[in-house]
Amino acid sequence: MQVFEIGPLRLTKIGPVGPYANNAYVIADRNAGEAIIVDMPSQSAQTLAAVRGLRVIAILLTHTHPDHWADYDLVKDTTGADVFCHPAERLMPTDKTDRPLADGNQLSVGAVSLMVIHTPGHTPGSCCFLVGRHLISGDTLFPGGPGRTSGPQELQQTIASITGSLYTLPDDTIVLPGHGDDTTIGRSRQEYAVFTSRSHPADLHGDVLWESA
Repeated sequence: MQVFEIGPLRLTKIGPVGPYANNAYVIADRNAGEAIIVDMPSQSAQTLAAVRGLRVIAILLTHTHPDHWADYDLVKDTTGADVFCHPAERLMPTDKTDRPLADGNQLSVGAVSLMVIHTPGHTPGSCCFLVGRHLISGDTLFPGGPGRTSGPQELQQTIASITGSLYTLPDDTIVLPGHGDDTTIGRSRQEYAVFTSRSHPADLHGDVLWESA
């Protein structure tokens, strides 16, 4: 577990949890006593422990691959909060989404605000969440490269999302992914420069690392 505290913001990274070593996140305003949960993987009891004493006002999904909402019933029933998801997502029953997410949405928890960034590619409705200088990136961007893609078109779409929406952020932006360790936008941009310096097969996709592909 990692905790980042800046002013009223308390951002908690919970993980790795579950069989796929997921990360979940809690964005809280300590003064207001409110929180937002991001993703509901297996072993979300750890997330619920992190929000004890706080009022959960929303649950956000980065995307709907099943490992990111495996504990939906536990988290939803315990908190009673609305679940937000981009409407382009199709891997979770639509009746499990209470409210849609859209690119550029601004959400607030107490005095803390976050911005929704739609980053299609890994899945059609993948979203990242920018909280100050912290980017919760789901499975869009990891240390070393993008999230796994199912075909070359999806890889190109992911690259467009990363370069067009995420690499516009400051270099010191901390990237908090859906699995594994953190990185920064600056470090990722350097890795991507190595990728662009080389030629690649037209059918490149799957697990791609910027510096070794």
